[in-house]
Amino acid sequence: MTRSLVVMRHAKSSWKTNDTDLDRPLSGRGTRDAVVAGQRLAGTRFDVVLLSPAARTSQTWDCLAMAGVHADDVRVVEDIYHAWTPQVTAVLNGLPDAAHKVLLIGHEPTASDLILTLATQYASPLRDRIETKFPTCGIAVLTHDEAWDALAPGTADLVAFEVPRG
Repeated sequence: MTRSLVVMRHAKSSWKTNDTDLDRPLSGRGTRDAVVAGQRLAGTRFDVVLLSPAARTSQTWDCLAMAGVHADDVRVVEDIYHAWTPQVTAVLNGLPDAAHKVLLIGHEPTASDLILTLATQYASPLRDRIETKFPTCGIAVLTHDEAWDALAPGTADLVAFEVPRG
């Protein structure tokens, strides 16, 4: 059965704060963009949502959920914050077989590196766009035809990429 992995970079965060990086909130633009992203994904039900512990990823998820995106299981995973592709892949490899649709909300440069590493395509317009820039609120969709524990470099198809803006 085909599995879908939606990788999203958190919405734009505010730099007008004295908060730590972990606690930095979304900016006004970030909130607007996350709402639009939620409207694009409205009606989607994810089996699992994986969030970094950063406030901006949770706030991005909250905007998606308010716009009608649903999840059976939302997890805050320490290994997504300041992680590299092998760490995040290990998290994905540990997902249950029952999970067919997964959303991961994380950070750059890990998000784009994860996508480009997992994708089977070595050249495509979608890949070129992600290589050029994976902006805040960017959403990429990968599909994978095996179990999560078989997800490895070059085993997923990059099927979509968009950047919703409010």
